[in-house]
Amino acid sequence: MVEYAVLGVAAFSAGLVDAVVGGGGLIQLPTMFSIFPNMAPATIIGTNKLASISGTSVAAVSYARRVAIAWTVAAPAAFAALIFSFFGAYTVTKVSPDFFRTVLPIVLLAVAIYTFAKKDFGSVHAPLHTGRKEQTLALLIGSGIGFYDGFFGPGTGSFLVFLFVRIFGFDFLGASAVAKIVNVACNLSALVWFGYSGHLIWQLGAMMAVCQIAGSIIGTRLAMKHGSGFVRKLFLVVVSILIVKTGYDAWLRW
Repeated sequence: MVEYAVLGVAAFSAGLVDAVVGGGGLIQLPTMFSIFPNMAPATIIGTNKLASISGTSVAAVSYARRVAIAWTVAAPAAFAALIFSFFGAYTVTKVSPDFFRTVLPIVLLAVAIYTFAKKDFGSVHAPLHTGRKEQTLALLIGSGIGFYDGFFGPGTGSFLVFLFVRIFGFDFLGASAVAKIVNVACNLSALVWFGYSGHLIWQLGAMMAVCQIAGSIIGTRLAMKHGSGFVRKLFLVVVSILIVKTGYDAWLRW
């Protein structure tokens, strides 16, 4: 019973953070791995997806009601993510994700340094691309991040936010809104495979989903109330923690 209470708190916290900048997996996945050390990693990731898609879906709907979604980017990116996340989820049941565990802290460090250095990064919503170029870039991002999310996952939302700001010129609030749409597609596709392959504990996932939704509602309201400046600050906090956590994990494996 204590374990379920801890998982509920972790899911609520993950939903709150994920709704703003992504990175909820930083809280939820390590908690699940620590409580269920003997469970197959694919089953933990699959159960995590069920909880995550619930919170992310609520956040996506909330953003869509209050923020002008850049659908010319969100739609193609979500479509590509839907397809490639499935292949990533299939691959993780066959191949170890150790490579991603090794390089992840390095990539996150580069993201943090860039964001810290660019003081006005993501403060103004000034889209940089239109037409076919915009759609092509969205497809490429959706494909790459979609595969990564299905195969491994930690930091997916944060990577999406960063890329939508850096490549498309969105502000942090607009980027976070689009990221939620793409994240739903990632989670849905991966969830289909994990459920089909039996790597999913439905009862546990449902309990955590309720907690994720509650956290997601609060997180979305905070982002709407405080705007892009707040989202940027929380983004840097989450990425910094991700660097420490993933770096420590990589060091232990060495």
